[in-house]
Amino acid sequence: MATFNPAGAAASTQNPNKSFEVSPAPADSVSSLSFSPKANHLVATSWDNQVRCWEVQPGGGCQAKASISHDQPVLCSAWKDDGTTVFSGGCDKQIKMWPLLSGGQPTVLSGHEAPVKELAWVPQMNLLVSGSWDKTLRYWDIRQPQPVHVQQLPERCYAMSLSFPLMVVGTADRNVVVFNLHNPQTEFKRILSPLKHQTRCLAAFPDQQGFLVGSIEGRVGVHHVDDSQQSKNFTFKCHRDGNDIYSVNSLNFHPVHHTFATAGSDGSFNFWDKDSKQRLKAFSKCPAPITCSTFNQDGSIYAYAITIQSALAKMTGPIILEVPHGPARIEQFSAIHTEAWVCYDWSKGAEKHNPSTAKTNIFLHGVQESEVKGKPRAGKK
Repeated sequence: MATFNPAGAAASTQNPNKSFEVSPAPADSVSSLSFSPKANHLVATSWDNQVRCWEVQPGGGCQAKASISHDQPVLCSAWKDDGTTVFSGGCDKQIKMWPLLSGGQPTVLSGHEAPVKELAWVPQMNLLVSGSWDKTLRYWDIRQPQPVHVQQLPERCYAMSLSFPLMVVGTADRNVVVFNLHNPQTEFKRILSPLKHQTRCLAAFPDQQGFLVGSIEGRVGVHHVDDSQQSKNFTFKCHRDGNDIYSVNSLNFHPVHHTFATAGSDGSFNFWDKDSKQRLKAFSKCPAPITCSTFNQDGSIYAYAITIQSALAKMTGPIILEVPHGPARIEQFSAIHTEAWVCYDWSKGAEKHNPSTAKTNIFLHGVQESEVKGKPRAGKK
């Protein structure tokens, strides 16, 4: 694992983990972060309709390289495997294909009938996959304007993760649809999430044997695809503080050690080892929800985004959450914090959302091997 050694950022209330701050930051909440598979080029999509790219230097410096715009908020991003092209999708129902390294202008792929929530590039098939709130997946040969296949989903797409040939899609109503991309036009398996409440994020195992699922209930499920391995499945609580329960917003496997990170609306991120069923490292809480996160290609950098917004929801008792990607019913918790894009949950209407008073930060944590390398549980050989 390469060394990322940012020059000593000072600890502060806003940055308690002394992470390096990316500048200039987006003007509104960050919806996705993705690193190039070939270089330390970081792309962020945000609710200010922008897609931005920075080049991260080994010493922690960041140089803003370029940006493009959508007509409406941008929700997701993905890189082509050769690191030349960035794909982005959002509320304008479009996918933009941006030849970033060549400096070319973006081209548009159209066809979805609702916002595009998820994107993934599949190098083994030379295809782009998009998931939308129109209840479809679409497979794109990017040389053609129309998708080569449209796959119906049982409900709106909320999350998607790929570790070829395994692809996992989470939808409304807690559906998890598993695809074997050797046969992408047929569902391999459909299950209900092992978690009781709305799905927020997924991460396919690097060995393609299963997936992680995170939900608004402050819990993660570890689930294997093969029926013969169901005894290995388990769930665990995280991102909780007493009776306060926070959404798990992001799940990322480390590309080298295959341990994983969780990030949540409580403002914290943690590194975990699913095989020994233990937390490897807990970090200090930021003062606002972490909206999204990602590792770079060699696992030496962990990027995460926060937005400090006064309209943080705290609700008690049985409630119906009306959020942009659908309602979720919460009945069991004495208190629950949940953000629909985690910076502001829109439950009080657009008039309560004020980007001009919000402060968005993207931070870079230099990952130490001791934080992410798996180890046996204490007391077990």
